[in-house]
Amino acid sequence: MGEAMRCDLAGVILAAGKGGRMYPFSTRLPKPLLPVCNKPLLQLHIETMTALGIRDIYVVIGHYGFEIVKALGMGEAWGVRLHYVDQGEPKGIAHAVGQLEPCVERPFLMFLGDIYFRTADLRAMVALHATGTVNAVLATKCESDPAAIRRNFAVIENDEGFVRRVIEKPRHLVNTLKGCGLYLFDLHIFDAIRRTPRTAMRDEYELTDSVQILIDDGFAVKSLPVVEEDINLTYPSDLLTLNLAAMRAQGLDRVVARGARVHPGAQVVQSVLGEGAEILCPITVRESVLLAGAKVTTDKDIVRTIVAGEQFISCGVTGAEAGG
Repeated sequence: MGEAMRCDLAGVILAAGKGGRMYPFSTRLPKPLLPVCNKPLLQLHIETMTALGIRDIYVVIGHYGFEIVKALGMGEAWGVRLHYVDQGEPKGIAHAVGQLEPCVERPFLMFLGDIYFRTADLRAMVALHATGTVNAVLATKCESDPAAIRRNFAVIENDEGFVRRVIEKPRHLVNTLKGCGLYLFDLHIFDAIRRTPRTAMRDEYELTDSVQILIDDGFAVKSLPVVEEDINLTYPSDLLTLNLAAMRAQGLDRVVARGARVHPGAQVVQSVLGEGAEILCPITVRESVLLAGAKVTTDKDIVRTIVAGEQFISCGVTGAEAGG
């Protein structure tokens, strides 16, 4: 993408969550800084927005937010301007977006910062918004796994192709269209957020409730099935899953940082080794992630494991490995 490319959208990345279920990583870093093929997940989102011509990106921070600022700086490395907004007390996704109202003055493309996305060309979302016929675009996926829809939100359209209903974590499904945590909004979303009540179940402000208010107020919301793969970084094993997915998407068998050290007799297969990672014995490391500075001294093969420092976090074995 050439330097001349510009986009009239702002970018927004929500990166304020505590991620308590990501222990032990959550004791050191916010989830969006965890690495995907040796790049922070947040960097992938920034690069995607940069490729669309977005130059102003607002990052909502909270838990260990200073680590995000330290890692990303002000965006000079990507030719963008990063603006940081502290959510304060975490009260849900809609609340996080609402904190941006004083500073975001134009429509914005928004990513949930703890989700890995593999998408078709997001220019389709930008182009749809540019027609002036919609106030919001929801990125969706035609999802074959009903449980995945129940973990996210369902999107129901009318006969004209406009979204008429969004349902957070539905129990009873009527289609296979899943919302994926990637959105394009104009400024009307802020009016909807200010009128969004806290949920009784989680005592938070849900963004899906805000979107439904937008729809009920008569604003035009459409969805586009531009998401090909999405992996929510919820549990430690998800970090392994999304690294393996990112390698597959790039056609790579392994990713080894230049500063990593591998014993001459060791084999690294479908694995990621971070900066300063060391394998000191002639073993096989398969479908695993060694974070920066990880040190492996065992003489046993490693399979489907994350190594942080000298801590081993097993992520289970596949059916084939288990003899299934």
